[in-house]
Amino acid sequence: MSAAALRGRLRHVRWIGGGSGAGKSTVARRIADRHGLRVYSTDDAMPDHARASTPEEAPYLARFKAMGMDERWVARSPETMLETFHWFRGEGFGLIVEDLLRLPADTGVIAEGFRLLPGLVEPLLDEPGHAVWLLPTPEFRRAAFDGRGWEIPGRTSDPDRARHNLLERDRMFTDRLSAETRRLGLPAIEVDTTMSEDALAGRVASAFGL
Repeated sequence: MSAAALRGRLRHVRWIGGGSGAGKSTVARRIADRHGLRVYSTDDAMPDHARASTPEEAPYLARFKAMGMDERWVARSPETMLETFHWFRGEGFGLIVEDLLRLPADTGVIAEGFRLLPGLVEPLLDEPGHAVWLLPTPEFRRAAFDGRGWEIPGRTSDPDRARHNLLERDRMFTDRLSAETRRLGLPAIEVDTTMSEDALAGRVASAFGL
């Protein structure tokens, strides 16, 4: 299918990407409830997409699956974790598009999740304002993770090191998103600890023209 045809078939989709812990899911639900839209969570689709991906299609995912928890989150540097994390490499993005194409087009959709990388979403946009990326400050991200708990570090032999590595990896990922949205001229919103969920949802809805 051509890029133009894909853009036409996905014109009813609004996209919320961004760093981990930025409030993407909460904002998507609030806006969807307010405007009668459907939410598609890319996080919820991850297990199915991981099962559907072959090692040839997703080599970084295959290597990640073969690692133990300490190798994933303790033994490697945050830089290596960033560069080799399969979803950050865009593996499985085609499966997200396939899922969206299967949804009824008579209801607007908000697709949300960190897997929505600007460079992958931009060619699918009928209008640039149909997507926005949420960029949490390091303080916001730490507060969000501490508030809701985080299972991964506790499943390693060194939870403090794992937590540090994850936070640093995600900080660098957010910096990368910031640079990429600027380069592509796409909307982005910095999320800090002074911003309420209502205020953030209002800013995203306004960016969408809702």
